[in-house]
Parts: sequence; C-alpha cells; structure tokens
Amino acid sequence: MSAEDRTDIRALSREELKSFVTESLGEKAFRADQIYSWLHEKYAASFDEMSNLSKDLRKKLADRCELVTLKPVKVYVSKIDGTRKYLMQLPDGNIIESVLMRYDYGNTACVSCQVGCAMGCKFCASAIGGLTRDLRTSEILEEVYAMMRESGERISHIVMMGCGEPLQNLDQVIPFIELISSEGGYHLSKRNITVSTCGIVPGIKRLAEEEPQVTLALSLHAPTQEKRRELMPIANKYDLEEVLNACREHQQKTGRRLTYEYCLVSGVNDNNEEARELIALLDRYPAHLNLIPVNPVKERDYTRSDRKDILNFKKLLEKNGINVTIRREIGADIDGACGQLRKGYLESAEGSEQAEQS
Repeated sequence: MSAEDRTDIRALSREELKSFVTESLGEKAFRADQIYSWLHEKYAASFDEMSNLSKDLRKKLADRCELVTLKPVKVYVSKIDGTRKYLMQLPDGNIIESVLMRYDYGNTACVSCQVGCAMGCKFCASAIGGLTRDLRTSEILEEVYAMMRESGERISHIVMMGCGEPLQNLDQVIPFIELISSEGGYHLSKRNITVSTCGIVPGIKRLAEEEPQVTLALSLHAPTQEKRRELMPIANKYDLEEVLNACREHQQKTGRRLTYEYCLVSGVNDNNEEARELIALLDRYPAHLNLIPVNPVKERDYTRSDRKDILNFKKLLEKNGINVTIRREIGADIDGACGQLRKGYLESAEGSEQAEQS
C-alpha cells in the first residue's frame, strides 16, 4: 500500500477509529478503545509498543496505517528555568519549532501550526521565507506528545503561539483541539488551550462557534490601524475596528476572557503617544493586555524597548485602569525568537550541504 493510501491513524476521532477498526480491519470494537488509548493517553511512537494487541493486529495496523511521529533533531535546555526548545522534524523532512515552558501552575507547550508563516509581521522571524505548508492534525498532536516523551513530564496547558497562523489552518487545528481534549485520550481541558491570531476575522467567528471553551489571544501590537498596517500586513485586509468587533463578539458569545498580545518595539510603538492611544482603544474594547519585549531579529531593523521604557509604558496603562502584565522572559540563555531557531538550523544545514558538495 502506498504512503498516500495509508490511514493517518493519529488524526482519527474516536468514532472514526472505531469504524476503521471494525469495518476496515474486521476487529472487535473494544480494540479501537485500546488503540485510542495507546495513541492519545500513552502517546505511543510505534505500533510495536501496543503490547495488549496481537502481533497480527499490530502488523495489520503497520501495513494499513501511518503513525505520524516527530523526531526532535535539536533540544535546547535552559540552565536558568528549565525551558526546553525543540526543533522537530516532520515526516516529509520539514522542520518546525516547539517549546516546553515550566510555570508554577504546570508545564505549557507552545506549538506551531504551520511550516513557516504567510502573515509577514515585520518583527517576526517566522515569516522570513514565507509559508511552506499547513501542519496536519496528527503533526500538531505529535508536537505535544514528542515533548512529553522526551521530557518525561506531563503538559497541562497549550498555547498555539508558535510558527504560523492557527486561524488559517482551522480545518486541522479544530480536530487537534477535539483530540487533545477527548475522554479516553489525553483529556486536556479546553479552557487550558489558547489560540493566538493576528486578526483573521472569519476564523475568529468560526472559533467562537466551534470551540467556544478555548481562550482567544489577539496579536494587537499597535493601537491604531495606521500603525498596525506598518507592522502587520494582515491589517491591509482586516481593519482594526473590524478585528476588535469580531473579538468582542467572540467574548460575548463564549464568555471567555480575551487577551491582547502587544510586542514592544523601540521607537515604534512604545512611547507615551502610543500608550494614550492604547488606553483609548482598550476603554472601548477591554481585555487583558500582555506586553512582550520584542526579540531582535537580525534580518529586521526593529529592536526591543529599553527596560525603563517598558516599565513606564506599563505604569501609564495601569494608572488608567488597564489590566496589564509583562510577559515573563523564559529560556533567555537559549536565545531564539519564534522562528529563529528553525531559520538558523536550516541555514546551517544548507551551509554544511554546500560545503560537502564543493
């Protein structure tokens, strides 16, 4: 059987798996529950691990199914706070980034949903090189499972804030949310899942309809449409007021608290004028604001704001009743803004390949 014809078994819902096991494999229904547990409760990396299945059934699964497994090709471990940054190799050889962060309340996985990114935000390394492809549901799941296999630790929260725009890949992201939260599987609470977007209005509305329990985070990064257009090309398609109205509708429909992400870029969006414009904006569209000192990207001219400017910006917002925090910096000794580790690895691999050919 060709690879294209094999069933991507990790992406099947519980009901789909039961139908496949009984109708396509001719096995009893309880076998589907056993397989589902191996896939999503024990996050098995091979059919051979499924020790309570017969050898014949394991062979049938291996012959008929693809079991997507990601291989960590590089793991960077912080000596400061234990953060683990991964470069993961997909079955087709593409490379993505994933991060395991440790907090007092548990471990958080930051996962990617695309190889590269088409959004082109000016301060982000993920968009350099553009979008290669969407990740499949099974590949997003495997980011989480591979991190737990490697670290030996359980993950309690997931943020979809790695490379890519989740709302451009909802056909794979929504099944991922359903599978990672399913009973008999990993059973993570949907309330512990955050989906970040740069402002895809139809996606915000669809997420509210189909996954109302997850948390929405909007990458805001500017208080006005004009300034946002300078930093984020998506603003040319969706006006800021349109995006914020969609976010308000999401909040009203779901009852979930909204978060705004705001990367502070020195001399661009971090002065008192921007702070006052942001105060006026959040007076009309209230939400929690998360300030993020931008990570410098060598291909861009943008640099992070001084610590003094960041604190002054925060203080001015707080004086005007804005609920604001500064995102804690983690893994500072294993540098790498979103997309930078992958880019550096690919450049290094390309350089090695060229050297071997010369």
